Amino acid sequence: MEGTSLTPQQEKLKALQQLLPEAFAEGKIDWEKLKATLGEDINFNNERYVLNWAGKSDAFKVLQTPTTKTLVPAKEESINFDETENIFIEGENLEVLKVLQKSYFGKVKMIYIDPPYNTGNDSFIYPDKFSETKAEYERRVGDKDEEGYMTKDGMFKKNSKENGQYHSNWLNMMMPRLYLAKNLLRQDGVIFVSIDDNEVHNLRLLMNEIFGEENFVASIIWKKKYSVANDSKYLSTSHDYIIMYSKVKEFFKINLLPRTKEQLNYYKNLDKDIRGVWQSTSLSVSRTTEKDVYPILSPSGKEFYPPKGAAWRFSKDKLKDLIKDNRIWFGDNGENTPRQKRFLSEVQDGITPSTNWDFKDVGHTDEGKKETTLLFEAAIFDYPKPVRLLKSILQISTKPNDLILDFFAGSGTTSHAVMELNKEDGGNRKYICVQLPELCDENSEAYKAGYKTIAEISKERIRRAGKSIVNGQLSIVNEKKVQLDKLLSENKLIKDQEKIELLQTEINNLQLYINHFDSGFKVLKLAESNFKQWQQIEGKDAKALTEQMQIFTDPVAENATIENMLYEFLLKSGKDLNSKIEKQNEYFNINNGELIMLLETATQPIIEKVIAETPSKVIALDKLFKDNDQLKTNTVLQMRDAGIEFKTV
Repeated sequence: MEGTSLTPQQEKLKALQQLLPEAFAEGKIDWEKLKATLGEDINFNNERYVLNWAGKSDAFKVLQTPTTKTLVPAKEESINFDETENIFIEGENLEVLKVLQKSYFGKVKMIYIDPPYNTGNDSFIYPDKFSETKAEYERRVGDKDEEGYMTKDGMFKKNSKENGQYHSNWLNMMMPRLYLAKNLLRQDGVIFVSIDDNEVHNLRLLMNEIFGEENFVASIIWKKKYSVANDSKYLSTSHDYIIMYSKVKEFFKINLLPRTKEQLNYYKNLDKDIRGVWQSTSLSVSRTTEKDVYPILSPSGKEFYPPKGAAWRFSKDKLKDLIKDNRIWFGDNGENTPRQKRFLSEVQDGITPSTNWDFKDVGHTDEGKKETTLLFEAAIFDYPKPVRLLKSILQISTKPNDLILDFFAGSGTTSHAVMELNKEDGGNRKYICVQLPELCDENSEAYKAGYKTIAEISKERIRRAGKSIVNGQLSIVNEKKVQLDKLLSENKLIKDQEKIELLQTEINNLQLYINHFDSGFKVLKLAESNFKQWQQIEGKDAKALTEQMQIFTDPVAENATIENMLYEFLLKSGKDLNSKIEKQNEYFNINNGELIMLLETATQPIIEKVIAETPSKVIALDKLFKDNDQLKTNTVLQMRDAGIEFKTV
């Protein structure tokens, strides 16, 4: 600890580093990275300690290019759309992350992603060439087949190891997504990224740059296989990594893991101590001072000294107090080497997580496959993560009411794990899962079972997993009801009254929880805006400009619907997708007056009703005031007088 105070310069630097850790390298401002972060003069040329690759500057431009896309509800594919707080978004995740920025900035507690590992055999979205225009890119990723599904050739590019920019392509795909994801994290938030040896080195450097090296928490090694492959050319790979970074490390607090049955079995009560079960630990430590080397006398009169080169953990006086308090164990016969009793009731409530996760504790790849096979009654997905792995991640990083995000949702393990953990601890965690409608291979079991895309598999898994969890809880309720009926029918003595009351309480509590358990999810899909987008006219084409201005007399797109416009305004006003939406006769009231939307009609009586609601903000379609300039002028003045922000589109 230094005795001098911080200078104003140091305080500002510290504040800037917390806000923009990606603009620092080795503790100092990297001016070029700061410029890139702010969208100015993006060019990485100078020699310094920094991760650099082909296309990095252009990838920053991709990151900073805003999107005009929106999300539209798909209620027919959802479960309990109006009540659920879980969200499944179908669409390209870079665009989805951009759409979510305003509504979910700083709201997510934990992010887990399982992105492409860049093995040389997988395909993923990355720009072929950064010189393509936005329109060209959208045309490429928007290629659809006759049934409206995105085509494999249009959407994906295979990243072969023979490609000269093999690592660069993967980094160009990951970098903008991780930047946008970081924005969504709370200050005490944390991100976990699954990866293998192909890109773990680049991922660490990339996340150091984006999150700040000082916010690195751990590199977890997950032993994912229970047997080695004997056909491996060199060494059989039996592990993956899970890289963990916090948003701001000083705010993040790890949760303890619950003790396993095996760990609890170490605690016994050999002497029937009223303080409960305990386990014994050694009293000796590496030698510190001679005064802590002394004889300890057992109840039978036997003397014990610490091992050679060691000393007792406590002083003579402290040890006397411990013996007097029955905290030293000399064995059943009182003649064993003394050991300290540590009571379960007095130790911390759980186990500090380690960086080495064994499949016995968190599951393995075969377990993940069996879980989906059991749900679908077919081998529908090749390498899903096991639910226990995701539950462990959730246990150490989230509280019961937190929001979780997974924007490489795959088979839907994250959403399944959230529901399972909520069932176990009574929590109300919510998730947002994002998955591209990636086409399944026509030779795959999934395709044969009728699933055309990965997104379809993910949605169906959530439906089946939620139903399975609820049915499992109902089965427990029914079992307890049978037990209760048996006790009541046997007309037992009063001594069984406690059992009856306990069973009734358990049944009531379980039934109440089942009724409130959120196994549903809202499905929303990435889509074009409901409003026409202004196209930049090249040169001085007066005719083209006139035509475009005529088109924009009504900016609402031809295929726009009231409901879709409602959700677009919701997102672009910074309201989340679980906002309370009340449909009045002529307008929509959001979150009890935070926002009112006029999307269908506008008259003076309606305007007066809206003002009477005293909302903070009102959004109206401009075309509702068509041919009635007086009404629009009066509305603007009335809203201003009432202190209501008013905007027309």
